[in-house]
Amino acid sequence: MDSTLILLCFIAFIAGFVDAIVGGGGLIQTPAGLILLPNESVARVIGSLKIPSFTGTFFAARQYLKNVKIPLRRILIFTCIAFIASFAGSYCLTIVSNRYMKPIIFFVLVLIAIYTFTKKNLGQGNAQKQLSFSNNKGAFLCLALGFYDGFIGPGAGSLLVLAFISFLGFDFLQANAHAKVVNLATNLGSILLFILKGSILWGIALPMAFCNAIGGIIGSKMAIQKGNQFIRTVFLIVIIATLCRLGYDVFLH
Repeated sequence: MDSTLILLCFIAFIAGFVDAIVGGGGLIQTPAGLILLPNESVARVIGSLKIPSFTGTFFAARQYLKNVKIPLRRILIFTCIAFIASFAGSYCLTIVSNRYMKPIIFFVLVLIAIYTFTKKNLGQGNAQKQLSFSNNKGAFLCLALGFYDGFIGPGAGSLLVLAFISFLGFDFLQANAHAKVVNLATNLGSILLFILKGSILWGIALPMAFCNAIGGIIGSKMAIQKGNQFIRTVFLIVIIATLCRLGYDVFLH
């Protein structure tokens, strides 16, 4: 278990670093957790990984909020809806069999990885055309993606960024700042549910949380200062490698 924990902590650092820059740290952390903890239920693995996801996102959000102003009323609406939706999604996860969840997670990861690969300007920081803003539209996005984050999770940060850019007209920095705060709420909703269900492996979750937080701090500073083409390349390599391993577990093992 010691070597497994060391590897998980290293992966948590990389996930926090990447998540702060382009989102999608769960694409690295979740399949790694499922692979390295094969004897645990999907719910316990994902529940435990929510702790490092929260800490990394928290410190990344702090860095973004130093540079981006967010309207208080808007973010309160978004986070409340996302919290409730994520709680509901995580409850659904605890009652679904592992036999169904691993293939679902695998195919979701494939779809998000393909989108990440084809979206050449993902996370490049170019401002998008401004669209008319709607709190109702934003609330619906938080409802849908909050449930997704609680139920499956990987790539939720990237999806939030893309949704805020595509549907709400935010530029990259605004979208990333909003996404990080909303992602905190979704993580909290899931964590509360998993704590109530006793589904968190604290001996694994806490060391990973420390490493994820360090990665989030370093990554968010880099994202604010400069671009990330190199990180995006590494990100895709890691995704492809973890998908191959998870695909082996799902289809051949």
